[in-house]
Amino acid sequence: MNKIVEKEHFSDRVVKLVVEAPLIARSRRAGHFVIVRTGEGGERIPLTIADADPKKGTITLIIQAVGDSTRKICALEPGDTLTDVVGPLGQATHIEKVGTVLCCGGGVGVAPLLPIIKAMKEAGNRVISVLAARSADLIILEKQVSEYSDEVIIMTDDGSAGRKGLVTAGVEEVIQREKVDLVVAIGPAVMMKFVALTTKKYEVPTMCSLNTIMVDGTGMCGACRVTVDGKTKFVCIDGPEFDAHKVDFDEMMMRLRSYN
Repeated sequence: MNKIVEKEHFSDRVVKLVVEAPLIARSRRAGHFVIVRTGEGGERIPLTIADADPKKGTITLIIQAVGDSTRKICALEPGDTLTDVVGPLGQATHIEKVGTVLCCGGGVGVAPLLPIIKAMKEAGNRVISVLAARSADLIILEKQVSEYSDEVIIMTDDGSAGRKGLVTAGVEEVIQREKVDLVVAIGPAVMMKFVALTTKKYEVPTMCSLNTIMVDGTGMCGACRVTVDGKTKFVCIDGPEFDAHKVDFDEMMMRLRSYN
C-alpha cells in the first residue's frame, strides 16, 4: 500500500498525486515509469514518474481520467492508498550535454517531459520548452517547466494562451532562428508524428516517448508493439523512448484506435 500525501487538480480530468514510494524515489531516473493499481483485481495502469523527492520518499504522478480505472485513481484523496505501485520500469532517458535541447510537450505529455527538461538542464544544456494544448486550461506544469528552461513558448489551438497555432509552428520557429542539437517530443501520437516530420526536414535528431500505448508494462500483453526502423519493439521493455524519425506513427495510431 502506498499512501497519497498530496493532491492537486489541474483540470476536471487531470490530477496530480504525490505518493509515498521511498525506494522508487531514490532509484528513479528521467524516463522511468511505474505500474499503479487501485483495489484488489484492479487494472494495471502505467504512469510516467513526473517528479520525485528522495528525501521525502515521494514520487509525483499526473493522471488523466479517461476510463474507469483512471477515474478511480483520480477520485482518491490524501490519506487514501494505492494498492500497488511497482517500479521504476522502462529504459531511462539518455542524458548528456549536447548544446541546445528543444523540448515539446502536448497536453498531459508535459508530465513525462518535465523530468527530462530538468535532467537536460542539469547536464548543462540550453533548454527551450514548447508547451501546447487545445486551450489555456489544458496547459499544465508551466511554472515547473519554467524553472528549468531558458525559454518557454506556449502554443494553443484557440489562442487563449501564448500564441495561436500548433506545436509544430513553435518548433519550426526555434529551429529557423538558432541551431538546435536535439528535440524531445512527448504527447499525442499525431503530435509527435508531425513534430518528427518537421524536424526531419531540418535533420535535427528527435526523440519521442510512446508511453501512451502501454498497457501491461512488462512486455507480457504485447499491446505496446510498435515498428521502429522496420523492427518490432515493445514500448514498455525497449522504450518508452525512441528515435522519432524511425517510428511508424501511422501503425501506432491504428493500434491506439483499438482502445476506443
